[in-house]
Amino acid sequence: MTDRKKLTPDQRRRLLASPAGWLACGLGSGLAPVAQGTFGSLAALLPWLALRHLALPLYVLVLVLAFALGIWACNVAGRALGVDDHRSLVWDEFVGQWLALLPLLLLPAPWWMVVVGFGLFRLFDVWKPWPIGWLDGHMKGGLGVMIDDAVAGAYAAIVLALIAITL
Repeated sequence: MTDRKKLTPDQRRRLLASPAGWLACGLGSGLAPVAQGTFGSLAALLPWLALRHLALPLYVLVLVLAFALGIWACNVAGRALGVDDHRSLVWDEFVGQWLALLPLLLLPAPWWMVVVGFGLFRLFDVWKPWPIGWLDGHMKGGLGVMIDDAVAGAYAAIVLALIAITL
């Protein structure tokens, strides 16, 4: 079994040899030496600044397409690395973070709620309450990489919406 935490030089070359690998590693943010998920979530905030101006149906379409594209990219990258869910594969953090911040498109909220949404997503992604932990342990391939973070993003979105409503 190949290590899920470190990239060998050969794995890095194989990962970056294809567009799928670049996408799966969050356009390079997953190549951080530590806390790859956190770096991926932080990097996801940059495109979100543009995505937040989309109409809600278009934003949802982008989420669905990004999720589907992530399944494909993480499948390809996982095969190239020889590891289903390597820590360097962080496109799932992008999609999960964008899902977590969805309430900020709908509800009036101060700017610092982006920080709260970021923190909530990281909390649910690391804590892995049911069914996130089950999905993480039982689903394989690109879908397995993507689905647990999508659910973590949904949990974070619900809590963020509740917070925004009470402000």
